Amino acid sequence: QVQLVESGGGLVQAGGSLRLSCAASGRTFSNYAMGWFRQAPVKEREFVAAISWSGYTSYTDSVKGRFTISRDNAKNTVYLQMNSLKPEDTAVYYCAARSDTVIYTRAAEYGSWGQGTQVTVSS
Repeated sequence: QVQLVESGGGLVQAGGSLRLSCAASGRTFSNYAMGWFRQAPVKEREFVAAISWSGYTSYTDSVKGRFTISRDNAKNTVYLQMNSLKPEDTAVYYCAARSDTVIYTRAAEYGSWGQGTQVTVSS
């Protein structure tokens, strides 16, 4: 399995921006589909965005037009650029990986997870 380490979380005011990074190691990163999920207190982990090895992307409706997922296979890193942040975006954000050519939106489909990074958006 691939090892994942997230960074870039923090406290930001509503309307602000953050960029999350997820560094991968241990396997050939370009063979992996990558996803971002988030989990708020007392809520289930939910899909945010995903990107295939070739750059195909998918987003949950609530972040479309505000968040952008990208990857740099040379740096073994996937990013989540988050703009126009809202208080309801507050959650722990997790990076996930699956050795596959297609992307998935269900958390159960991913076998490798990072430790998570906290994002807090104040109103």
